[in-house]
Amino acid sequence: MNTNTQSQVADVKPRIRRTHLALFVADPFATAPWYEDVLGMQVTARGEKWVFLSFGQKHHDIALIQAEPNAQGQLDRGVINLQHYGLEIEGSMEDLQRLYGMLLRKNVPVVKTTDHKVGYGLYFTDPDGHRFEFFLETVHDDEEGKRLLGQYNAPSDHFDLQPL
Repeated sequence: MNTNTQSQVADVKPRIRRTHLALFVADPFATAPWYEDVLGMQVTARGEKWVFLSFGQKHHDIALIQAEPNAQGQLDRGVINLQHYGLEIEGSMEDLQRLYGMLLRKNVPVVKTTDHKVGYGLYFTDPDGHRFEFFLETVHDDEEGKRLLGQYNAPSDHFDLQPL
């Protein structure tokens, strides 16, 4: 391999088109209805120890997988775990407020509401304690978004969001 070819191989970076998330849960079959009800997802596949769900376009966006108990009989998800998974929503501030009201009506634990200077976040948890964020983007130019995040040190300031 010549030097030019080695350089090209070393410079290869992934070009991500789509993503999905796989979560360990206590019981994927008991948890899946929450994802259908709260996030509007559809079950696309079931296995012996897992359920795949979609937001409607892809074959799956989130996989719920049965967590195995550790030696103490507790579910083993590890000490270091996912902090949150952001779900960018379409719409306006009113749409975010309506989602906030929906979460409250369904008794979904809301963790916080934030101003990130590039958008607003509404954080909540699923039945297994995984944290999600409905994110309303307000800065749509990526370079401007990077500049603002850098300028404000990636803020997570409290925001008084009123539910509808």
